[in-house]
Amino acid sequence: MANKYLNFISDEHLMKCIENLHKSYTKAKANVSKKKFYNNKIDTIKLTFDAKFNDLDEETLIKTEINRQIDKSINNSIGTFHEQILGGIRGFEMGNLSGFDIKAIDNTLFADIKNKHNTMNSSSAESLFQKLAKYADTYKQAKCYWVQILAKNSFNESWFGEINGKEYSHSRVYKISGDQFYKLLTGNENAFFELYTILPQAISDYLANKKEDESMNNSALEEITKSSISSKRSILDKITFENYAYYSGFDKLK
Repeated sequence: MANKYLNFISDEHLMKCIENLHKSYTKAKANVSKKKFYNNKIDTIKLTFDAKFNDLDEETLIKTEINRQIDKSINNSIGTFHEQILGGIRGFEMGNLSGFDIKAIDNTLFADIKNKHNTMNSSSAESLFQKLAKYADTYKQAKCYWVQILAKNSFNESWFGEINGKEYSHSRVYKISGDQFYKLLTGNENAFFELYTILPQAISDYLANKKEDESMNNSALEEITKSSISSKRSILDKITFENYAYYSGFDKLK
């Protein structure tokens, strides 16, 4: 029976990938309590500028910050989504925390996948090159790739250059854009585009067949609002006080 969505992975695998990402969305959005909201120190200096420059009231300001934190968490899951999609292509598999993200079953390809081209600093880039070069040296037939799903251009080229003052090159270490990597693994020049094209319908079909609805209970704003009223501080001052009361002078916030 022909696939409904894509010809390079099964419909069942695609739906499983969508389901896994949906679970990540649900987990990220579920019950953002004040404690969870405060896990990373809140930059109330930035929030002050956001409020004034973007003309936001305090409630909208905090909702925006909560959504920013949720979005940051979800961005990491998008890279995993691509790993799972690519790992479902015949002849390839996911690394499952083995040091690589995708490999050919016959060890002729190893890849590390980054969702965006600018997610690494120089130290991370150096470490990644060394890791890929080690795979290339261990597996003499292997080509090893730094994959940038969302790249600034479409390319498949040798990765060489200066990183942290050192020159790096290897005959079988490459960097490659998302569209070219999908093409490489599927043999289909437009595979990445086809994934993009079918996603709206595939997601709708997944949601239509999903039985239960998860209820969201984001309590952070409610908790902060109550404590700001009881302390007679503004919401922003209350957040600042609860995050930085140990800073000199901040315990005097009224």
